Amino acid sequence: MAAKWTGGHSSSILCLNVNTEGLVASGAERGELTLWDGTGSPVAQLQLPEADDVTSVVFSPRCPTKLYTAHGETISLLDVRSLKEPTERFHVNEEEINCLSVNETDSFLAAADDSGAIKVIDLEKKKVSRSLRHSNICSSVVFRPQRPQSLVSCGLDMQVMLWNLQKARPLWTTNLQEREAEEDGPQPAGQFFNPPLAHSLSVASCGNIFGCGAQDGKVRIFRVTGVKFDRELAFQGHSLGVSQVLFLPGAYWLLTGGNDGKVLLWDVSSDVGKQQKSPAKSLQRRKAQAPAAARKDGKLNKVASNDQAGVLPKLSIEHGEKVNWISCAEIKGSKRVLVADQSSSISVYPWPEP
Repeated sequence: MAAKWTGGHSSSILCLNVNTEGLVASGAERGELTLWDGTGSPVAQLQLPEADDVTSVVFSPRCPTKLYTAHGETISLLDVRSLKEPTERFHVNEEEINCLSVNETDSFLAAADDSGAIKVIDLEKKKVSRSLRHSNICSSVVFRPQRPQSLVSCGLDMQVMLWNLQKARPLWTTNLQEREAEEDGPQPAGQFFNPPLAHSLSVASCGNIFGCGAQDGKVRIFRVTGVKFDRELAFQGHSLGVSQVLFLPGAYWLLTGGNDGKVLLWDVSSDVGKQQKSPAKSLQRRKAQAPAAARKDGKLNKVASNDQAGVLPKLSIEHGEKVNWISCAEIKGSKRVLVADQSSSISVYPWPEP
């Protein structure tokens, strides 16, 4: 069963992030921001101005006391040692921000918004250095580890894009719907009503492998090679839209959260751990399989992975509520999965022993 962290919010929690010292930040509707210690106790709370929803929170990778928060069209930089007035504010986006990402050198911050724009802020000069764009809502943007000038983005235009900050145009673009038709043949009639609107991205620690979760319930894994990327793997992860994907540090283990109320753990190391000689052929061998059934009531289940033909989850959590955000934290020496949903509490699941 999940432990519940309560008392930090009065409305639905929309986003989570964890710093290198184990401090957890959560943002919620109506401008609520809370910091939590490893015991699940709220240690600081802040009501951001205008009561705009806090849609993204990201700690600086270089300085664990710096927290970037997106609320409405504004980005506030906060000092978690004294959670009061923001130390800096940026108002460069014209519509509500959906996602923030800061590169690992803490030199650039990217903010993706409802207009499809990605504003990239030079944090030293404190001004916009690049304006990148999708043709519809940009739902996710992530800087690549070990490549501080490179980022990937996705949106409700069904586009996944690779960018370099030295160029205003994407280096490479894939339309998920068109790519699906090319690689997998004609789509069933129902696919038209459930298009692969892209919701979430996560890049593995190597910087070359990234995952994308989409509205059609599929998880797609891509490999960046130079200035392009190719699809390595695709599998049916959830019965409804995939709202969250998260690669765990140092591994090709991927957590996914869905609108079907499930949180699943996938080990894709055997599929992407080494360069495939023929990605197209390997895709044919690994057609998607629905994840195995799991017990309910928020219990964790190890799922057997003896079906070589498909990709099956290593772990299934029947969370029961639509997942808004997932994160992973090490608390008292043990890894935990943190889940935010439509409620005002954080659910914390133990990491199963191998």
